[in-house]
Amino acid sequence: MQNTTLRQYDMEDRALGDPLSYAMASRDRDLMRIVGDALAAGRAQLAFHPVYSAANQGQIVCHEGLLRLSDARGHIIPAGHFMPLVEGTGLARQLDCASLRLALRELAVRPDLRLSINVSARSIGDGEWRRALDRGLAAGTEIGPRLILEINETSAMLLAENVIRFMHEMQPLGVCFALDGFGAGFTAFRHLKDFFFDMAKIDKSYVRNIDSDPDNQVLAEALITVAHQFDMVAIADGVETRAEAEFLTGIGVDGLQGYLFGRPTLDRA
Repeated sequence: MQNTTLRQYDMEDRALGDPLSYAMASRDRDLMRIVGDALAAGRAQLAFHPVYSAANQGQIVCHEGLLRLSDARGHIIPAGHFMPLVEGTGLARQLDCASLRLALRELAVRPDLRLSINVSARSIGDGEWRRALDRGLAAGTEIGPRLILEINETSAMLLAENVIRFMHEMQPLGVCFALDGFGAGFTAFRHLKDFFFDMAKIDKSYVRNIDSDPDNQVLAEALITVAHQFDMVAIADGVETRAEAEFLTGIGVDGLQGYLFGRPTLDRA
């Protein structure tokens, strides 16, 4: 009997892996449950992160709305902890739905606000997300031209036909599109002409230390040139220093976003 029990534990240990893997798997399951509970309880809100004009750095051109979830004690759940876990799951589409509803609500009560939110290419084909969008755009408050949908470069290329079709449908309603993480994904430049992106957000990896990194200088300038060639506004994401902002402005970037100008805030923009 004792040997049978030992063999059983040995099989379970092999199935679960080492203790660290087991602990991490348990943590991930708990985190997914906490995120699901937060969504179900409506503990979601937007944090606002401004995008500034490079030509006039006192002028805000729009805000990015970043979803923030709180646990049962009211503590913010760091997005960096759970986003990699939910990517590609049904929970990710629920997060996109929550973000969209909050954004549409803000746009409906703030006629001076222009707001971008992130959405995956998979979510734009989700029935619940699409119904929420259609209801919001039908509100009759000129929401469409003030809504910007940010689609990650990699996500857009994985479901390119769906994204292009959706863009066609949204064009008459004035909805704008931003290509997020420009330069970090799989987009071949020749494919850009098939999309209808209005903005390209240059990936943070090319912005970091650009004032002193020759490689980033060449690559970022090339990305700005490509964006302008396809009639996209070029926005530098992740700007953290004045030197980075000045260099980017000098090579023709149109917009600047990053901690240099402040962190995302839960206070309404």
